[in-house]
Amino acid sequence: MNAERELSREITATQIPAGTRQALPSGTRVFLHQTLGGSYTVQTDFGLFRVDGKDADALGEKLVESDSGHSALADGSPDPEAIWAQLRQVFDPEIPVNIVDLGLVYSMEVEALAEGAGHKVNIAMTLTAPGCGMGPAIAEDAKGKVLLVPGVSDAEVRLTWDPPWNQQMISEGGKMKLGLV
Repeated sequence: MNAERELSREITATQIPAGTRQALPSGTRVFLHQTLGGSYTVQTDFGLFRVDGKDADALGEKLVESDSGHSALADGSPDPEAIWAQLRQVFDPEIPVNIVDLGLVYSMEVEALAEGAGHKVNIAMTLTAPGCGMGPAIAEDAKGKVLLVPGVSDAEVRLTWDPPWNQQMISEGGKMKLGLV
């Protein structure tokens, strides 16, 4: 990809791998490296950043609305397949494979809240390395995407290190994408 762009307006982006939020002023020259899951990985003269999809226009990209194509189940609960589909739209900004195929999502459970309050999705996930500063940003991205699923009124993403992640956890499709097969 590596397309050179100039920001048309100021945006706030997440620095990779520190995970800190930083303003990038209008006119900043960026090289677009990755466009996956509705976010963008860009390189500037002062580092790598993840740009949220809501700021696509500042990069000269079209904003893509998320539409899972799913609706809530007959009882009002969220469709688990829709939740997994949303999680497959979450990417580590340095790796071109989604968090599900990377084997980072350890569990996903749906619980009914008090009558009429909807459903909560609880997710346990890990990262490829415990020191990854992008962990909170990736977890927040996962939470935001899951909250878009019909029937979900709350979501919690918990980072865990047990069991430790290893490359054997990557799906066959992920291994192929990464050239590990």
